[in-house]
Amino acid sequence: MGDSSPRHVVGIDVGGTSVKAALVDTEFKVIGEAHVPTDVSSQDGLLDSIADLVLRVADGTTLSGVGFGLPSEIDQRTGRVVDSINVPIVDVSFAHEMHRRLGLSIRVDNDANVACLAEARMGAARGADHVVMFTLGTGVGGGILIDGELFHGANGFGAELGHMVIDENGPRCQGHCPNHGCLEALASAAGVEYAARQVAEEDPDGGLAEAFMAGHAPDTRVVIDGALGGDPEGVEVMTRVGRHLGVAISNCVNMFNPEVVVIGGGIASAGDLLLRPARLEAGMRALRPNWSVTQVVPAELGNTAGVLGAACLVV
Repeated sequence: MGDSSPRHVVGIDVGGTSVKAALVDTEFKVIGEAHVPTDVSSQDGLLDSIADLVLRVADGTTLSGVGFGLPSEIDQRTGRVVDSINVPIVDVSFAHEMHRRLGLSIRVDNDANVACLAEARMGAARGADHVVMFTLGTGVGGGILIDGELFHGANGFGAELGHMVIDENGPRCQGHCPNHGCLEALASAAGVEYAARQVAEEDPDGGLAEAFMAGHAPDTRVVIDGALGGDPEGVEVMTRVGRHLGVAISNCVNMFNPEVVVIGGGIASAGDLLLRPARLEAGMRALRPNWSVTQVVPAELGNTAGVLGAACLVV
């Protein structure tokens, strides 16, 4: 049934549609993988299904612990999850509940934090001790590594880079955020739509204007694929999103003086169409000594960052 010595850990990445698991050794080699659809029917149902997934992927192997990356706000002092996005994990001592179910050492962190940790240990920022990561998707997540350690803030809710204000008069942010002009409103899927509306207003005869007039906001994936295919409107949309990202990067470069800034998430699939204007904008705004040591690079680990980063919490 497997190695009886506690040389392996399980990393769990909890998402809104699926829960992914990986059995990982101390060299971060993936020994086994599994996944299940996310049980959103109830909190207990989800926790039970996650525990079952851990046991299934371990397949009898003796574990030294389990790490979890959650789409959640986590009080790092207690391991209590205060709130979550798209999953029914709310106001629960997650670490305690999983220990009760599994009898193992449990480590828990936000999904963007564990992605940052994975990229720093074995991905695009490997070898760096000062790292900032942005994950651009439906929302914007962030992770910060300082002196080789994840930054959490006073109670664990730090590194909310998506809620850095880029434009004080910008669009209303998403979800529970009371702010305007956050990076999340300008560089997430909603930010792509916002930039597309601007381009459409400036060119009422263009394809984007036609889509909006027909009552169909262009899909983010369609905009990105169009840009990659050379569509001028799509390129302009990604340029604007990239500039907003560049402002955020310059702020982090000035505050944290990172060696590497990693850009991940679905929006980052635009590649240099996003990163080139981001680098240019950041380079114009950041303090020169800080910027001189910073690289802005795409994430390397893709969908494996979550499980590998969660495993990093334990190894």
